[in-house]
Amino acid sequence: MAENVLIIQEATKKFKNAVPLDKVSVSFEAGKIHGIIGRNGSGKTVLFKCICGFMPLTSGLISVDGKQIGKEIDVPHDIGIIIEAPGFLPNYSGYGNLKLLSQIRRKIDDTQIRDTLKRVGLDPESKKWVSKYSLGMRQRLGIAQAIMEDPSLLILDEPMNGLDNHGVEDVRQLLLKLKEEGKTILIASHSSEDIAMLCDTVCEMDAGILTAIR
Repeated sequence: MAENVLIIQEATKKFKNAVPLDKVSVSFEAGKIHGIIGRNGSGKTVLFKCICGFMPLTSGLISVDGKQIGKEIDVPHDIGIIIEAPGFLPNYSGYGNLKLLSQIRRKIDDTQIRDTLKRVGLDPESKKWVSKYSLGMRQRLGIAQAIMEDPSLLILDEPMNGLDNHGVEDVRQLLLKLKEEGKTILIASHSSEDIAMLCDTVCEMDAGILTAIR
């Protein structure tokens, strides 16, 4: 039986004038790519933030690898994340940014950082500051940051943002390769083509309600 790496039960998030998550219940199997589609404001990003421990639920629970977020752990340990526009230090290179981030947990070395940059189509030897990067290059760097420590779970909110057609194809192939390596990937995308090509399961979010459609 396949393992459910991410389990969400009756997850509700209320703000003063809105309910972006309304009793969401769903589970996601390990080793697959799971897609979530929905319009802007439907609740996708709020759900992702709650999964990552960035935002507490009003009620319900979310567990990752058997540990409840906000109770047993604050933030999942083995996770890579892109939520909204990736933020980097503008006056450092791509390599310099990842080097600084790697020093937080000290799980990877310089060779692994360089290999990750190559994997997303960036030159690890480039001295160009991130402030001079195109939007697509920033997005590639954001993906590199998410995958560089080899997490088993990836939470990717619109990972194709800013990419040209070549970049989109590169990232699609990378995600499929990561799936082959056993990663579990949760992806939100506006692109029906991305969802059709990549995802094993698909859910739709509308007004805070999540519905499985495939």
